[in-house]
Amino acid sequence: MIPEDNPYQPAVGDWYKNSLGQTFEVVAIDEDEETVEVQFYDGEVEEYEMETWRMLEIIPAVAPKDWSAPYDDIDKDDLGYHDAAVRPADWSNPLDDVDRLE
Repeated sequence: MIPEDNPYQPAVGDWYKNSLGQTFEVVAIDEDEETVEVQFYDGEVEEYEMETWRMLEIIPAVAPKDWSAPYDDIDKDDLGYHDAAVRPADWSNPLDDVDRLE
C-alpha cells in the first residue's frame, strides 16, 4: 500500500514520530536543493528529498525533555552542564552598587 502524502510542511525545530516509533527533529531545510535534514533522538542525521518527505508516515511529536540523550556515550561532566547555579566568583547583588537616596 502506498502511503498518502503527509500534510506536514517541514519547519526547523518541529518534532515528529515516524511509523517505526523513532522521534526526530527537522534541523535544516534547503529550498534550492529541495531537501529536509532531520536529526533523530539518538543523534543520527538523515536527509530527505522533499518528494520523499511528503511520503513519510509521520505524526507531530513533543520535543523530548532530556536534550542530552543523543550524547549518552559522553560523560555528563564533559557537556559543560550541571545543576548548580553558574555565577562569577566575584558576583554580588547589583543593587549593592546603587546609591541610596537620603
